Amino acid sequence: MAHSFWQGWLQAVHAVFKDTGVLLLLVAAPVIYGFFYPWPYTDQVVTRVPVAVVDLDHTSLSRQITRFAAANPRIDVRLVVGSEREAQEALWRGEVEGFAVIPADLKRQVLRGTPAVVRVEGNGAYALLNKAVLYGFAEAVGTLSAGIEIKKLQAAGQSARQAAASRSPLGTQLVPLFNPTEGYGSYVVPAVALLIIQQTLLMGVAMLVGTWVEQGQHRANAAVWLGRWLGLSGFGVCSGLFFFGWVFVWQDYPRGANPGGALALLLVYAPCAAALGCLLGLWFKDRERSLQVLLFSALPLAFLSGFSWPAEALPPALQMLRWLAPSTAAIQASLQVNQMGAPLAAVSAHLCVLAGLALACMAWVVHGGRPKRVAQASN
Repeated sequence: MAHSFWQGWLQAVHAVFKDTGVLLLLVAAPVIYGFFYPWPYTDQVVTRVPVAVVDLDHTSLSRQITRFAAANPRIDVRLVVGSEREAQEALWRGEVEGFAVIPADLKRQVLRGTPAVVRVEGNGAYALLNKAVLYGFAEAVGTLSAGIEIKKLQAAGQSARQAAASRSPLGTQLVPLFNPTEGYGSYVVPAVALLIIQQTLLMGVAMLVGTWVEQGQHRANAAVWLGRWLGLSGFGVCSGLFFFGWVFVWQDYPRGANPGGALALLLVYAPCAAALGCLLGLWFKDRERSLQVLLFSALPLAFLSGFSWPAEALPPALQMLRWLAPSTAAIQASLQVNQMGAPLAAVSAHLCVLAGLALACMAWVVHGGRPKRVAQASN
């Protein structure tokens, strides 16, 4: 049995390095993704978004708002115009991503103590840019508003320290726990990395097993299939170590909260994805079909995993079916173990799902890929 196991292991590893297409998916693709996928998110926090200011007041107060906005790191005041239409046309041309409208008689209303509103409009087509525009102008106007209130309190007889305390009697300190930079890359890449490992492993393994089916080389006993399975799983483990051990360090993403738990998860996740790839290869029975079907499954699986879209918002049927994809349990467990520092016991349910799915898939593979004479005898 040991001889059959090592025979299957060597056969799988040799077949990967002999097949250029499979080698590109299992070895080259994770490396390429590791370099180029995080690249667009290098500047994780959106800064210096181009904006315009519509100044209808033309007073020292409106000019101060413009200066505060220009000093805010979120936005970059490119235009100061005298009509709202000019700002809208600049927005439509793509010159700016939003603008603030300083109303006429702003200073007069402030001096009278009547409410005054600075309206802000952003390009809602881009959520991150729109957020930067809204927050940038809000911080600029809020800073000016706080200064005006403090001056009024000082005029009423309070000292500068008393006025500042009266203006903000209760302070807050915001501490982002699991995403210190509050960046988009730190949010999306650690989760998508698990999906990349799964998809490259699924497509590569399914293509290889589909090739064996086309050539009539897929039938083997349980020991050989076990060796093939673990040999192919090794490529997924190496991809995971590359992402967790180098890409996350290189890009300085949140990591290493529980490295032992992350390694244990990877040792269960990679065999699970490899087992599913073997099963799909036997099912498709065609090399190209495996790639054609699996190539378009990445985006739906990303939404079903629950990190970018709340799983509770999915239809009940999808809430159940999504657990058939290894990435669902793996992404949830990885974010808890690798980013949040959760103990392995906290993700034991996810590990059980992965282990059960792996064993079920391999049982099906061993049954479907058993030697022909055994299959005929059982029939």
